[in-house]
Amino acid sequence: MARRFSAPYQSEPVSSLATWSRNLAIFAVVAVVVSILIVRFGFLEMKPALATFFGALWQNGSRGMGRILLAFLISAILLAYPAYLALQYRKLPPIHDITTDPIDPPRFEALARLRSGEGANSAVYAGLYSAEQQRIAYPDIETVELEVPPQRAYEVTLALITKRKWLVIDERPPQLPRRIGRIEAVARTPIMGFREDISIRITPDGEDSRVDIRSSSRYFESDLGSNAARVTKLIEEINAAVDNAKPAQKKPQAPAKAQAKTVKK
Repeated sequence: MARRFSAPYQSEPVSSLATWSRNLAIFAVVAVVVSILIVRFGFLEMKPALATFFGALWQNGSRGMGRILLAFLISAILLAYPAYLALQYRKLPPIHDITTDPIDPPRFEALARLRSGEGANSAVYAGLYSAEQQRIAYPDIETVELEVPPQRAYEVTLALITKRKWLVIDERPPQLPRRIGRIEAVARTPIMGFREDISIRITPDGEDSRVDIRSSSRYFESDLGSNAARVTKLIEEINAAVDNAKPAQKKPQAPAKAQAKTVKK
């Protein structure tokens, strides 16, 4: 009769702390997922949900060897994103309001009432300190200058916003006499779904147009670079959409060269 092989560690008792460590790590996963859903779909106020989110991340323990490794792996995965956010917080300036025109930024009008609650950032632009910090960290964010009329610039921009599935709160196409168009919308961060407000202004520049963009976090003093990334991406998409819509210019054909006559000798 064949003897059943058993490794020495299989006969050792499993620590109850190890079992609890795995259970707490699994609970942390569930708590984090539930917290994200609560914040994203607005079932609970933001502060209690965030407390659950970050509190769950730090639950860990120890187990028999396999359970310790499993708990460590789960905890490492859960802590990876907060660690990345902490790195971004140290690296980027503590600002939350990004605009292509710090001197005269697009205003929040329809969105102003949504930024008046407890803990919300003001609808008024953050000021010269924020402008200077933006200039140092994101020097490439500037007004978009387009060789198209304001109406066309407005249509291109609105189409891109619709494609991105931002929630449009207000839209006003350019009209005489000033021909200034405005769009206000709300975007959400990918994971937690935090709301970030966008105001876009289209102004005439002779026969051409200028597009100014402002993106501002509704909560928190630092946006960890999300608004700058959004504005930069939108600038690139507007320029690409306008350039791709331009009719291709045909190069004039060079006149055919006259063939040299050969003289028979």
